[in-house]
Amino acid sequence: MSELGFWKFAAANPDALALVDPNEREITRGALAARSNQLVRGLRALGLETGDAVAMVLPNSAEVFELYLACFQAGLYLTPINHHLAGPEIAYIVNDCEAKAFVAGEAFASTCQAAAEEISFPENARFAVGSVPGFRDYEELLAGQSGDPLEDRTAGAVMNYTSGTTGRPKGVRRPLAPLDPDTVGALFTGFLGMFGVKAEDGNVHFVGSPLYHTAVLMFASGSMHMGHTVVCVEKWKPEECLRLIEKYRVTTSHMVPTQFHRMLQLPEDVRAKYDVSSTRTMVHAAAPCPVETKQKMLAWWGDSIFEYYAATEGGGTLVTPEEWKRKPGTVGKAWTNAEIRIFDDEGNDLPTGDPGTVYMRRGQADFEYYKDEEKTKKARLGDYFTVGDIGYLDEDGYLFLCDRKADMIISGGVNIYPAEIESTLLTHPKVADVAVFGIPNDDWGEEVKAVIEPVDGENPGQALTDEILGWCGDRLAKYKTPRSIDYTDEMPRDPNGKLYKRKLRDPYWEGREKAI
Repeated sequence: MSELGFWKFAAANPDALALVDPNEREITRGALAARSNQLVRGLRALGLETGDAVAMVLPNSAEVFELYLACFQAGLYLTPINHHLAGPEIAYIVNDCEAKAFVAGEAFASTCQAAAEEISFPENARFAVGSVPGFRDYEELLAGQSGDPLEDRTAGAVMNYTSGTTGRPKGVRRPLAPLDPDTVGALFTGFLGMFGVKAEDGNVHFVGSPLYHTAVLMFASGSMHMGHTVVCVEKWKPEECLRLIEKYRVTTSHMVPTQFHRMLQLPEDVRAKYDVSSTRTMVHAAAPCPVETKQKMLAWWGDSIFEYYAATEGGGTLVTPEEWKRKPGTVGKAWTNAEIRIFDDEGNDLPTGDPGTVYMRRGQADFEYYKDEEKTKKARLGDYFTVGDIGYLDEDGYLFLCDRKADMIISGGVNIYPAEIESTLLTHPKVADVAVFGIPNDDWGEEVKAVIEPVDGENPGQALTDEILGWCGDRLAKYKTPRSIDYTDEMPRDPNGKLYKRKLRDPYWEGREKAI
């Protein structure tokens, strides 16, 4: 382990290929290390100190890795922000994480500019990759700074934001380790090691999903700390994915079932054009994978399809291809130093085969929801935490999920929280009450549906639908905006105001198996 860590690999072989960016520009370890060193010095010159945060809204790019490596060796928290969010949503996260620097991409200029203006973010600490009005050029952070190795280094961390039932995203913050970044980087490789991935060993990691996702950045950065080349695309396309797998002899990746589904939809002759025999450990998570889809992928790619179940907060379980074929549908057994238990609503252990709330033991990986002690407490039961999923353990300790969080929508591997959307829709003057939930979508698994009770005197219909959806444009990210709206005369609520959402949702799933 002492020989692991990106900077050690960069020092040992600076000419080795570290990164292939979305334009297929090839960047060596030495060049990437030098840029990150310049960036550290630039951030420190700006006044950032250990424990401060840097927020970024960027597409998949070399700059994401530069920022990660800089923060990780300067004792800073890096907060990646979903670039699909609307201006007010970005503003909330930048403000909540107390960012001292804000880096934005030109493709998201309007929302990032709006976010910065809303919270009056200091103009001297705004930086843009490309052109964003009111932002300084990102290169100004590096200009005139030395790219030589740093002497005073301390480990930083990534602080991702995950939404909760309140609809407001919460930062998952872990204490900074009082260790050098090489040591912490080496420790991070242990997660990939659980899947049998080894250092160097000819490994090439493919990034086809947005790096603002917790797991996507974790797998990509972990691969760098193992000395692997990382191949990165900005927008995933099924045939392009196959082309890059063949060209760079990709061995590992982190994917979602929607990507499997899209590749399987390619004509057989197109799929047959590409050699995917290099794949060894193509890991999937983040959304339920239909048994039939996984069986087809195993038949095509061989025993290289691994799966795990976890959360930004921690985890989890893991299942190898061989295990999954013996127990189709399982998400695996608890991984090393983790434990899975099933509790009822009173906190009692449930016997084998009985469904209940899935809890995971945190072990040494402690966390808190930043600035939300109450939410942190509610997620915990002794040394265990839950994200609200329902499941059961079989007699061999394999976890099967029966349902996920009661109302959460998972569309294409992205978690969407109805409460946030409902809160926004309820501020429309013509909405008296609203319920938001997921309905079947053959491509994405689920799509967002809203059922609205209009205020008295308003007629439901296409005109009202167009008005409400148009109104959402500046207030909700596109992927959160309902794909369709239906209307009801009265919401099914009990005398205490509790909404029986299943009464609205279940008819849409009639004859279909609800995704778990």
